[in-house]
Amino acid sequence: MGSQFQQRSTPTGVAVRYVAFALLSTAANFLVQAIVLQIAPWSGLMPSILAGTAAGFALKYVLDKNWIFFDRYSSHGDEMSKVALYGLFSVLTTLIFWGFEIAFWTLWKTELAKYTGGAIGLAIGYVSKYALDRKFVFKPREA
Repeated sequence: MGSQFQQRSTPTGVAVRYVAFALLSTAANFLVQAIVLQIAPWSGLMPSILAGTAAGFALKYVLDKNWIFFDRYSSHGDEMSKVALYGLFSVLTTLIFWGFEIAFWTLWKTELAKYTGGAIGLAIGYVSKYALDRKFVFKPREA
């Protein structure tokens, strides 16, 4: 099914799935945070953030690997390298998002500016992340 689906994928279909997966991973992140705080309210905020981030990251990685880039497992070492690079690029593109959000807040000091900057930063970050993942993490196979 994977290769048939891949052959029928259009750039629009990939973009729609990519956005949907970003929303799903965000929802998973927030859900896990809420669960951790419910189960262990004494643990504080940081453990919930770490658990949520791990859940969202893992879900997004699996979805991107299988339904955006149609990447197959080759070896344990190869997979660990992919996860590490994927994580590094996640951190770098998060810094883009934060940078825009903070810069817009600093310049205009309004909620609208902050969220506008955040939206611009997210858009740039996700487009950059896709390009980096495609080129360095889930490299297209040669025919």
